[in-house]
Amino acid sequence: MTHLAHLEADVVTCRACPRLVAWRELVAVEKRAAYRDDVYWGRPIPGFGDPDARIVVLGLAPAAHGANRTGRVFTGDRSGDWLFRAMHKTGLANQAESTSIDDGLELTDAWVTAAVKCAPPDNKPLPTERDTCAPFLEREFAALTNARVVVCLGSFGYEAACRHFGVRPRPKFGHGVEVDASDVAGRPMTLLCSFHPSQQNTFTRRLTEPMFDAIFARAVELSAFA
Repeated sequence: MTHLAHLEADVVTCRACPRLVAWRELVAVEKRAAYRDDVYWGRPIPGFGDPDARIVVLGLAPAAHGANRTGRVFTGDRSGDWLFRAMHKTGLANQAESTSIDDGLELTDAWVTAAVKCAPPDNKPLPTERDTCAPFLEREFAALTNARVVVCLGSFGYEAACRHFGVRPRPKFGHGVEVDASDVAGRPMTLLCSFHPSQQNTFTRRLTEPMFDAIFARAVELSAFA
């Protein structure tokens, strides 16, 4: 069994955070009306993609009725619609949408994951929950030995990446900000920041599709020269 397979097994059986366990399981029982006939996953969500990936996409946490329902990060929600459409345009995904874990989506040179592996209430993990989950992210990056670019979706993902790679002082988060973490990472590494493709950002046009597409075009460019 590979390091990533061991990690996945440990992630999906984790019950370390009582508040998160209670919430993810409650959501899986109460469900959303639109998904009342679905069988929810209701467990932690491991990362997925190409084990040889040079690009890692790092989000906040699974969505309660997205990944917590489907069992795959960014699958089955509006944020994922934006993400995989952008990745498809740059050749990182074989299709532009992801609706279920068995829909045929495959990633090339990319890995998608979240800093916290369980869906949190109000999409806000507590600091203790974030820190409890951090060893999973450490193991993930250790296994992804070819990773050279981390696309940080939102400030939470960016801060998690900075903590992991020991970036101090931490430059201010902003869309399109690039941070060289090569020295502290022990390998060529760029943190590339993007506004999160949440409805809060996309509906208000704080994040537009061309802005988001440009992030992934830049990630591909950076990874090619790392």
